[in-house]
Amino acid sequence: MGTQRTSDEGPADAATRHHGAPARIALIGVHGFGAHHLKNLERLTKAGMVELVAVADPNPPSPGALPDTTAVHPDLQSLLAGNHSPDVVIVATPIQTHAPLALATLAAGADLYLEKPPVASLADFRQLQEAAEASGRSVQIGFQSLGSQALAAVDRLLKDGTIGTLQGVGATGRWVRDRAYYKRSRWAGKRSMDGVDVVDGVATNPLAHAIATALRIAGARTVNDVASVETDLYRANDIESDDTSVIRIRTAAGLPITCALTLCAAESAEPYITLQGTEGTAVFHYTEDRLHVSNADGEYSQEFGRDDLTENLLDHLAAGTELTSALNDSGAFMLVLEAVRTAEPPAPVSPAHIVWEGDGDAAHAVIPGIEDALERAIGAHATFSELALPWARPADPAEARNLFDGGRPLAVQRTGARLNAALSPRPYLHPVATLGGTVVTDHLPADHPWHLGAGFALQDVNGTNFWGGRTYTRDAGAYVSRPDHGRIELLPATADEPDTRQLRWLGTDGQPLLAERRTLTGETVGGRVWRLDLGTELTAVVDVSLGSPGSNGAAGSGYGGFFWRLPACSGARIFTSDAEGEPAVHGCVAPWLAWTASFGEVPGIRSGQPATLVFRAPAEAADPWFVRCSGYPAVGSALAWDRPVALAAGESLRRSLSVWVCDGELSPAAVESLVASGTTG
Repeated sequence: MGTQRTSDEGPADAATRHHGAPARIALIGVHGFGAHHLKNLERLTKAGMVELVAVADPNPPSPGALPDTTAVHPDLQSLLAGNHSPDVVIVATPIQTHAPLALATLAAGADLYLEKPPVASLADFRQLQEAAEASGRSVQIGFQSLGSQALAAVDRLLKDGTIGTLQGVGATGRWVRDRAYYKRSRWAGKRSMDGVDVVDGVATNPLAHAIATALRIAGARTVNDVASVETDLYRANDIESDDTSVIRIRTAAGLPITCALTLCAAESAEPYITLQGTEGTAVFHYTEDRLHVSNADGEYSQEFGRDDLTENLLDHLAAGTELTSALNDSGAFMLVLEAVRTAEPPAPVSPAHIVWEGDGDAAHAVIPGIEDALERAIGAHATFSELALPWARPADPAEARNLFDGGRPLAVQRTGARLNAALSPRPYLHPVATLGGTVVTDHLPADHPWHLGAGFALQDVNGTNFWGGRTYTRDAGAYVSRPDHGRIELLPATADEPDTRQLRWLGTDGQPLLAERRTLTGETVGGRVWRLDLGTELTAVVDVSLGSPGSNGAAGSGYGGFFWRLPACSGARIFTSDAEGEPAVHGCVAPWLAWTASFGEVPGIRSGQPATLVFRAPAEAADPWFVRCSGYPAVGSALAWDRPVALAAGESLRRSLSVWVCDGELSPAAVESLVASGTTG
């Protein structure tokens, strides 16, 4: 379907709604975003709706920029003493000045339009709320994106089930800001200045609309609508505040909202909000007032008009119209700002992971791969640290521990405990690297966020999904979204068995279905090769059926059991002793399978490195190989390829596999020798 344009009443029609004398307006701050207000006030003046009676700015506007009747003052105090009697004062000044200017405006008896963010701390916000309540005046906050008429359409599609049940909201913004941007004023890029909070970061100023809009869509307006806020803040520029961040919010209703934002993109792109539904997605490009919907019926786009917040405030004062962006409705956003304000300082991104484009003050920092990182973050509702990006903070030691450290870790075991529930949280290995340092696992990829490095999981245990994502059911004959995700908990290690861990497979009700004993060991077997050995023993706590999409009717999709998600690679060659290529190898039974390719290429940073993975089949059963290359790179040993495996309570099942992790490209003959002898010679 084509793009549709939907627009209600336009700004020019608004004048007919207003009667009597024009509203008397004073503008504080005529430069920066104040210039936009000047232009808008000129339009409203021509419509007979307002009269700009006075402005205040220590840097006066240029001659001819104002009506001849408009008074000019150096500051708000002078303006208020000038007997102009403004009905509404618009404050468009630096963040750290918002609180005193707003309080003075309310004390003078005027209604207030306050630019975003409202103030620089939660304490100031609460003081402003109290002042507004005591004065009886109205306060509109300048989140202009909330005036989009697309938001009403979003509400409708959520109510009518167009994309099913809303499971999460993501906000993505990637802009370019050069060195000159941070030199435009003393407060630019500052967390505080002269002991006063500024909080001028990517999430609180340039891309604050992304967060405010995501909160509004999720139904989070007030402080009480938010259960938690987590921050993961970074800076590539030489500033105090963050220019690249993930903000993860959980509403009081349990809905995850993840905002992944940067000012260090290769090129600017329009920011957008992604609504993740059980039956589809909707993407709202809020700067363009454009909504794109995708579901089983197809795709369509609509463009909408936008209500002006100044007009909305005037309507509110004249006729009681609901404020679009009321002060109290900014409480949820202020909790985010407070979390950013009180977080530890943003971590600097290592220069090794920054490319500078341009010269002098026009140069801007680029974090290669940041676009993919943003998509991964919102898809998995994960922080940059949890994504294990090379420039991000290391994971909490309680969440990840190094394995097989021969001067540096060859594998990291992650508990997965903090993962979003829809990913079926579980332990896994990532990154796994060759002796030469080439990483050969991936996790939380944008295409399948529930693919988690190297590990062991099943999509169907008595109807509980321990794999993540949608579940294939025989009745539907398709993958469907269901609240059926379990979790696998890693229990503490014991001193007498450091290489063996106990795990519990917990169903949706928190009750155990399986107990697992998992062993992980590693051994260097040559100058370029080490071997990872994984053994698992699953013991049924109750009678269980272990299944897969394949055992539930999806031919060729019998994945489940051991699974290894590879990173993006080039020149992949997949082979066994007697077959080669994805179509031939997928579903076959063979004693080993090899994958050789070039991994780790980052354009402009480094070239790819050749590596080979050799997977040895479990000795306990002739499980088919699951292989994907064309859609995404992965290998698995399928436990329940086309029929379920039944275990009675107390009965156990064992699988043991080995993976040789090799630098360089191995030939079939070299692989045969490796598997036969355990070494490259």
